[in-house]
Amino acid sequence: MSRLLPHRIGGERIAGPAAAERRNPSDLSDLVATTPEGDDALIDRAIAAAAAAQPGWAARSPEARGDILDRAAALLIERADDLGVLLAREEGKTCAEGRAEVVRAARIFRYFGGEALRLHGRSLASVRPGLEVSTRQEPLGVVGLITPWNFPIAIPAWKTAPALAFGNAVVLKPAGITPAIISAMADALEDAGLPPGLFNLVFAPGSVAGRLIEDSRVAALSFTGSTGVGRRLAVAAAEHGKRVQLEMGGKNPLVVLDDADLDRAVAIALDGAFFGSGQRCTASSRLIVTDGIHDRFVAALTEAAAKLRVGHALDPDTQIGPVASEEQRDTIEAYLSIAVEQGGRIACGGERLRRPTEGYFLAPALITGTTAEMRVNREEIFGPVASVVRVADFDEALAVANGSAFGLSAGIVTTSLAHAGAFRARTQAGMVMVNAPTAGVDYHVPFGGTKASSMGPREQGFAAQDFYTRTKTAYVNA
Repeated sequence: MSRLLPHRIGGERIAGPAAAERRNPSDLSDLVATTPEGDDALIDRAIAAAAAAQPGWAARSPEARGDILDRAAALLIERADDLGVLLAREEGKTCAEGRAEVVRAARIFRYFGGEALRLHGRSLASVRPGLEVSTRQEPLGVVGLITPWNFPIAIPAWKTAPALAFGNAVVLKPAGITPAIISAMADALEDAGLPPGLFNLVFAPGSVAGRLIEDSRVAALSFTGSTGVGRRLAVAAAEHGKRVQLEMGGKNPLVVLDDADLDRAVAIALDGAFFGSGQRCTASSRLIVTDGIHDRFVAALTEAAAKLRVGHALDPDTQIGPVASEEQRDTIEAYLSIAVEQGGRIACGGERLRRPTEGYFLAPALITGTTAEMRVNREEIFGPVASVVRVADFDEALAVANGSAFGLSAGIVTTSLAHAGAFRARTQAGMVMVNAPTAGVDYHVPFGGTKASSMGPREQGFAAQDFYTRTKTAYVNA
C-alpha cells in the first residue's frame, strides 16, 4: 500500500504532482510512498508559518509544551508495531530494528517533555553593591532541521523534540528516500495537539538548504549528513551569522587487544560493524587488532559474519536487511574494488545476494590485510563493511585509531583497566566505548564527535539546550 505524501506547512497539507517515489529496498515491486517536490517558495512559506506561530508557543508554560510532547510520545508507542513495519519497508531495517527506532523516538519526545520544565537560570551576586544579576534561557525562534535517511525517525525526533520543548518552531527537510516515517511522526505531533505552524515538513532537494541559511527569520540550522555538505553549510552560516550544529559521520575504530575475551570481541565487532546494514555513523568500520589475537579474531569474525542471515526486512528470521538504495549498493561495491586494488583481501562477503524478491541485498564484507593509509580506512563507506588493520601493541593501536580525519565514536575491547583508562583519556573521539560496540548510544546524554565528525554544540540529552536556547543576562538595581 502506497500513498502520495503532502508537505505540512502551517497546519495545512499541501499536495503537488508526484515527483519522487520510494520503493521498498527489500522488494522493489513494493511502492511505499510518493512525494511532491518542494522549492524555495515552499520553504519561504514554511518559514513564514513557523515565524508566525513561534511567539505564542514560547509564551506557553513549559508544562503545556511538555504535555504535548508527552502525548506525542504515547501515540508513537501505541503505533510502534505498525510504524516499525513501515520503517522496515521504507529504509530496510529489520522489523525489530524499525520498531526499536520508533520506540526510541517516542522516548526522546517523552524525555524532552520533562526537560521543558528543567531550563535553569542562575542568580548571582553582582560585583557592584545594590545590583542583582540573573540569567535565563530563551528560545532562538525558528530553527531549520535537515535529517538523513539512516535513522529516519530517531534523528528527526532528537532534533525536533528539544527545539519544541524549549519554545522554538521548526522547518524540517528530511532525506528524500524516507518520507513516509517522518510523515508518521508529523501525524503524531498533530494528533497530540501541537498548534499549527510549529512543525513544518517540506520534501525538497538538498539545494533548498541554502534558503534556510539565508533567511533572516531562521535563527539556527541543525544538520546531519555528509562532511562535504556540512562544511558548505558552515561557511554559509558564518556568512549569514547563523548558529549551526553539524553531525557529519565517522570512520570509527574498534581496538581489540591481545588480552581481550575473544568471544566478546567478536560479538562486539559483529554488532558494531554489520547490524543496521552498517549504515550507522557510529559503525565500527576500522577493526584495529594486535598481533597476539589477530589471526584468531579474524578467523572467528569471518565465520560469524558468514553466518549472518541477510534477507527481506519483514522476515522475522532476517538479521541484516538490504542496504537502503541502489546508489548505496554501488558505492559499497566500488569501495570493495578499491580495497582489493590497494592490496586488501576480502575474507568474506561483499557479493550481491539473490532472494525471492528483488532488492539491494549484500553479504556483510570483512576486508583483511589493510593498512591505515588505504582509502577504505580513511573514507566513510556507510555499509556492512569492516576492514582489519594489524598492529603490534596498544600504542600503535591508539596511534592508528587517532590517525583519522573523523572522531565520532571509538571503542576498545580489553580486560586491562590500565589500557581501558588510557584509551578513554587519549582517544580523539567524542564518544568512547569500553567493551561495547561503537554503535549504540543513550538518548539522555550528549552525542557528537571531534574533527570532521561534528561542529557546534552537542546533540541530545542535557546538552541540547546549549544549541536550542540562548542565554539572557539581566541586571536589576534594587
